[in-house]
Amino acid sequence: MPTVMIKGAIQQYDKGVTFESIVRKYQEEYNNSIALIYFNGKMRELNKRLERDGVISFITTKDSAGHNAYVRTAQMLLVKAVRDILKEHGNSVHVKIEFALGNAIYCSVHNGVNVTDEFAQRVENEMKRLRDKNVPIIKKTYPIDDAIELFKRQGMHDKERLFHYRRGSTINVYSMEGYYDYFYGYMLPSAGYVNLFKIAAYNGGLLLILPRQENPFELEEFEDQESLFEQLYLSTKWGDLVNISTVGDLNDAICGGSISDMILVQEALQERRIGEIAAQIFRRKDTKFVMVAGPSSSGKTTFAHRLAVQLRSFGLRPHIISMDDYFVNREQTPIDIDGNYNYEVLEAVDIDLFMDDMLDLLEGNTVEMPQFDFKAGKRVYKGRYLKLEKDDILIIEGIHGLNPKASEELPEKNKFKIYISCMTSLNIDEHNRIPSTDARLLRRMVRDARTRGNSAQHTFELWPKVRMGEDMNIFPFQDDADAVFNSVLIYELAVIKQFAEPLLFNVKQNEPAYYEAKRLLKFLEYFVGVDTAAVPTNSLLREFVGGGCFGQ
Repeated sequence: MPTVMIKGAIQQYDKGVTFESIVRKYQEEYNNSIALIYFNGKMRELNKRLERDGVISFITTKDSAGHNAYVRTAQMLLVKAVRDILKEHGNSVHVKIEFALGNAIYCSVHNGVNVTDEFAQRVENEMKRLRDKNVPIIKKTYPIDDAIELFKRQGMHDKERLFHYRRGSTINVYSMEGYYDYFYGYMLPSAGYVNLFKIAAYNGGLLLILPRQENPFELEEFEDQESLFEQLYLSTKWGDLVNISTVGDLNDAICGGSISDMILVQEALQERRIGEIAAQIFRRKDTKFVMVAGPSSSGKTTFAHRLAVQLRSFGLRPHIISMDDYFVNREQTPIDIDGNYNYEVLEAVDIDLFMDDMLDLLEGNTVEMPQFDFKAGKRVYKGRYLKLEKDDILIIEGIHGLNPKASEELPEKNKFKIYISCMTSLNIDEHNRIPSTDARLLRRMVRDARTRGNSAQHTFELWPKVRMGEDMNIFPFQDDADAVFNSVLIYELAVIKQFAEPLLFNVKQNEPAYYEAKRLLKFLEYFVGVDTAAVPTNSLLREFVGGGCFGQ
């Protein structure tokens, strides 16, 4: 990250000058907009004022933190624009930032308005007015009671509930032309920084289409992902069914004593979805290979076991196979640019052997199945033989299950593909969604500490490479799935909190992940904790916190 040493800064600049004024001097040297800075190792917004000498590191919109600040600021513009357009409705106007869908964010408008193309264009035009006017975004710290009263006057009762459980005594509030809001995370200093966006009407709501992080100066066309939208939308309806759509709602349920019932309902809804997928498979009489794939910490293993139970209820005999057992021997494993083994790429799997074995099974032959010994770094054979009879079916779990190259020799009529991911439906409040990547990162951190003895710092170090592998090997193929399953549980972060916090507190200040750990600790403060005793033993959550009936 580019750094600038400001020696004698108080002499070079007027005391109290904003960092925005300072970075203007350097902006032309960078291809991407500077969104935030690190000042003496601590992240700062650009409207923060200089008070002493120090070292500045620039964070651009191509960096994760800078991109997230861009997204949050664009969301604030959208909410303000809708409220201004519908100002005659007063505080009955509610815009909810629902979920990400490719390079867009789906938002619902709750006040009976018919979201048409014309309405979407009005919203986009109003956002452009704010952008072209470069309306400043002002940050002010309020005592918590004053902030709650402020949001109450604006009809933001979701924030009232959220801050009822706040341990701190103050809250940072952002304002723009008399509109006040709270955002979890850093913001840009003014509307003019949000230079690229598009608004479109979509399935009764609005799409906020934004540049991707990897290419901040290009606004790609939105590519419809109908099946993914359907599952994400269904998840929000699940939340409505149990009256929990925000963290404040969840905390109310926990403190009100209804959490056990809510957990049972959520688990039942998930089990019903697994049963629906099993019924789809059963109706496809030629299916022999059920390919289950998804990004890290999606709960693939537990899902495979629960799907097997459902398939058995239809009279089928499922057998679970992990593609990890077909890893090439360690000395043949591809090496990444840092000189480490790369288990995320397709070349890490002996695809030829895998397809030979699957074709032999399809032809009715008996095959000795391999098992990968991770300690020895090689495949071993321990006398596990398999032969497919009439009602036998294979559930093949692995990150490459949807990649056509991983099963190109297997007949299409014999394959049923399932995409599974943890797609968070719970919001912090109506305007602050919880990124699915945060939920998956916390899942993986807790599981890796329990099963492999890995520290949180180690998980943080691996995470960028894991995400890169997902972008290359999983997400491009998700639209090819015959079914999509969302493994998220509305209550899970309240359970994970107890396991994750000690790990995050153990990240030392001199370690690279320190500030990311602090961010997640602050995030987990929103949740009231839930004991694992209420979590069923067959829950997908057990794959991460332990105590599951499938041997986790």
